[in-house]
Amino acid sequence: MAPAQTQATSDSAPKSAKAKSLFNAQGMAQLGADGRTATGKGEARRLRLLGRVPAVAYGKDLASTLLSVSPKEVLQILQSERGQNAVIEMDVAAGAKLLVMIRDYSYHPVHRGLEHVDFVQVKLDHPVNVEVPLHYTGKPAGVVAGGIIRQVYRSVPVSCLPDRIPLKLEIDITHLAMSEHVATHDLKLTPGVTVRLAPEQTLISIVAPEKERAEDIAAAAPVAGAAVAGAAAPAAEAGKDAKAAPAAKTAAAPAKDAKKK
Repeated sequence: MAPAQTQATSDSAPKSAKAKSLFNAQGMAQLGADGRTATGKGEARRLRLLGRVPAVAYGKDLASTLLSVSPKEVLQILQSERGQNAVIEMDVAAGAKLLVMIRDYSYHPVHRGLEHVDFVQVKLDHPVNVEVPLHYTGKPAGVVAGGIIRQVYRSVPVSCLPDRIPLKLEIDITHLAMSEHVATHDLKLTPGVTVRLAPEQTLISIVAPEKERAEDIAAAAPVAGAAVAGAAAPAAEAGKDAKAAPAAKTAAAPAKDAKKK
């Protein structure tokens, strides 16, 4: 599952950028990129002054290629309904085109501006592995009876062709009673989409409030136990020292008597 990242808004587009539609009729994002040869902090600073950020594209059949892109356009893609699962038609200098997806990206730790982007080459006839959001619909019967919805997976790992990546996976949980659940095999998938989880893997369940609290306490117990054990060690050492002190005094007494004699 992929963890959520803070979206930045401080980056600005290049002054020379032309207004254009971000996605084409096929649902692919359009992104311009320029090649570059220099690397390092000085190059990154120079690119930021031009309203761009360093990037790199690579793949099984593509050697690592240094690029620069508009941070505003990249953020528009990340903030779209497809997000990081968007397939991007990248227009590189000299008319060359690359079909890519965003593999990774990073923000500045202070001002949260986009700093760097990694693109991976994809092919429309080769499956990709991605994380797709999982949403549920309906009010479960178990919740009406006082239960709590426990969502184990908020996103699901799937494998499919790049142009068949679902926007999201939905499942109706209205029928779930207390202690019941839905699993991977309950998902309704479009042809060509495969979930990379065991068929019996629980995705969403309805649990009693007491069970939910008990599981939280059980999860915290090892941490508390470790703390107690850590505190017990110095106490045990102190006990040993206390016992050793009288013995030392007793052993010293005969030595003093010997000197007197």
